[in-house]
Amino acid sequence: MIHIFVGPTLERSAPPLAAPGVRVCPPAQHGDLFTDMIEGGDMVVLVDGVFHQAPALRHKEILAAMGRGVRVIGAASIGALRAAELAPFGMTGVGAVYAAYARGEIAGDDEVAVGQAPDGDRAALTWPVVNLRYSLDLAVAAGVLDGEHAGRLVEVLRAVYYPQRTMAAVRAVCDRAGGAGFVRWLSAQLGQDRHFGDIKRADALMAVTAARDGRELSTGGPLPPEVWESAYFRRWSNTFARERVEGLELSTEDRVLYQQVFAPAFGTTWADYLEHHSVHPADEPGRPLAERLAEVTDGSLMADRIFHPPLDLRDAHTVAFLLAGESEQDRRSVAHYARALDHARHREPGFSIAAVCEELTRRLLLRVWRCPQQEFDAEASARGLVSGACAVHAAKRFVPGLLEEIGEVGDTKTSLVDERTEASREGR
Repeated sequence: MIHIFVGPTLERSAPPLAAPGVRVCPPAQHGDLFTDMIEGGDMVVLVDGVFHQAPALRHKEILAAMGRGVRVIGAASIGALRAAELAPFGMTGVGAVYAAYARGEIAGDDEVAVGQAPDGDRAALTWPVVNLRYSLDLAVAAGVLDGEHAGRLVEVLRAVYYPQRTMAAVRAVCDRAGGAGFVRWLSAQLGQDRHFGDIKRADALMAVTAARDGRELSTGGPLPPEVWESAYFRRWSNTFARERVEGLELSTEDRVLYQQVFAPAFGTTWADYLEHHSVHPADEPGRPLAERLAEVTDGSLMADRIFHPPLDLRDAHTVAFLLAGESEQDRRSVAHYARALDHARHREPGFSIAAVCEELTRRLLLRVWRCPQQEFDAEASARGLVSGACAVHAAKRFVPGLLEEIGEVGDTKTSLVDERTEASREGR
C-alpha cells in the first residue's frame, strides 16, 4: 500500500492518485504515522504537512515508521525538507525542491509554506517562495529579467508573510520593485498553463510516480530502535495508541487512565504489575521486587513510592495486564468522557485540558477515591499515578465528563468555566 500525504501541492483529483493500492491522506500532522493502517512493507509519500494550525509531524515519527519497515519518500513541500534532514537515516528525497534543501541552497519551512482555504478544500491560496524563485529563473531564461533583478525580487517577495503572498500581493510588490514586466509575463504564462512555474506540483507528481513504479527507496534495512526511541517518543506513541473494541474507537491511554482513576481495586493491579515488571524487565535480568526494594529502602516505603516504570502502550502484554479488570461499561464510560471533552473544546473558545481548574480536579478525585486530603498522594501513588499532582494533571481530561455525570445524578453541576474564572481570581 502507498500512503500519500498531500493537500495544497497536488489536487486529490490528479490521475496518479487514483491508481490501485494508493491511499490519499490529508496533509500530515503529529501522530499520523502511528496509525496501524501503515504497516511494514508499505510506502509513505510525504508531500504536504501542517505546521501552523496543528503540531507538525516529528522527525522521530518518520524514523520510527522506517524502523518498522516502512519506506518513506519526501518531496515538494515539508516532505522535501524532512527528506533532506533525514537523508542520513535512509529517507529518500525526490525532485528539485528536495535537491535545493539537500545542497543548502534553501533552508526553513517558509520556502514551501502556503496559505490554505479554511473550508477543507486544501487548495493553495498563496504562492510559496520556491515557486516564485523557479518562475523568476524561467523569466531570466526567457530574457524577461536579468539575474540581479530577479534576485532582488526574490528577497522582497520572501519578506511577505506566507499567508499574505497572494497573486495580488505578488503583483503589487513586483510593481513597486520594478518587476511589472515580470508580472505581465507570468500572468500570460498562467493563462496558457495554470500550473506554470509550479515546481512543487511537478516534484509531487515525480514522487508519486517513483512510488508507483516501485523503485527501491532505501539502501539499508529497518532502523534500530536507538535511533528513534526516547521518552518523548514513548509519550507520543502512548498518546496515539488506539483500538477498536466492540464497535468503539478508544484511546488506549484513556482506557488505562480510567482504570487508574476509577477502578476500586486498581491498587492491587498496579502492585501486581510492579512485581511482574521487576521479574520480567525488558532490558536487564529479572529479580523479585522485594529484593530490589530492600536495596533502596529500610522497609518504610511501599514499592509504588519508589518504582515508576514508564508504560509502553504499544506492548500488548502490558496493556492486557493493566486492563484485565476492564468491563464493557468501563469502555462505554471512556467513550462518553472522550465525547464530553470534545464538546467542551467546541463549546468554550480557547478551551484546553491544561486550563481545567486543578482544585476542581483534585476535589473530584478525592470524591471518587473517598480518601482524606492527607492520603491523596499515597492513593495516587498506589494507583500508578506517581503523586497527587501527577494524578491531577492526568485526570483533567476526565473532568468535563465527570461534571456531566454529576449533573445527571442530580447533584449541583459545577461549571468548568466558572471554576476556571474563580481560580484565576484567587490566583490558583
